[in-house]
Amino acid sequence: MRRLVRIAKWAGLLVGLFASALVFGVLVPRPLVHSVTSSSESAGDIGRRSVLLLANPIHTDIAIPVDADVLASFGFLQTGGLDPVLNGAEWIVLGWGGRQFYTETPTWSELKPGPVFKALTVDSSVMHVALAGPIAPDHPDVREIFLDENRFRALLAQALAGFARDGADQPIQIVGRDYGAFDRFYEAQGWFNVFVGCNIWTAGVLRAGGLQTGVWTPLPFLLDYSLDFHN
Repeated sequence: MRRLVRIAKWAGLLVGLFASALVFGVLVPRPLVHSVTSSSESAGDIGRRSVLLLANPIHTDIAIPVDADVLASFGFLQTGGLDPVLNGAEWIVLGWGGRQFYTETPTWSELKPGPVFKALTVDSSVMHVALAGPIAPDHPDVREIFLDENRFRALLAQALAGFARDGADQPIQIVGRDYGAFDRFYEAQGWFNVFVGCNIWTAGVLRAGGLQTGVWTPLPFLLDYSLDFHN
């Protein structure tokens, strides 16, 4: 009986510590000092660019508009047979994640123990690129973010820095792992684990665009709360 009580106490302590870490992660800003004003404080939309934060219960993506100048940064997509112009895309959707879970779980019905185990421990990482048509900015799983030109460029550069590159400075495509005709996987920089996952990567990209996030936001709703709280 005493052993069960001790186990219950330790379990309660661990749960309390984890909950405290989540609250700390949302409320403590990163960066600590916000050196730029929030995009929402700028008057009007003139000279501003928009990106979209897309979320599901466990994962976030960033959608970049298919503008003429953006296409130059994604010329490598044509080499992989994913031409945004020919496919009539309006958005290029970028996400970072664990290689095994991301490439082997296109739908929840295909969830397997092996990829889940890798996601909960340590795995190499991949970048996922998908083309999308119109996306409603007022959808509950979409957050539209306005940036001035300099911040937009900084955000785009940070997102592109997630790709591992070959000797010719080109992203390295992972052949045969795409979900369908309108997406591709590429080798990525960094290692994935449960503490430094996809939403931490997304937060870093948003910070490059001048936003403040919580210091640790491992789930989409925590990232969303921290954006509201700090911006």
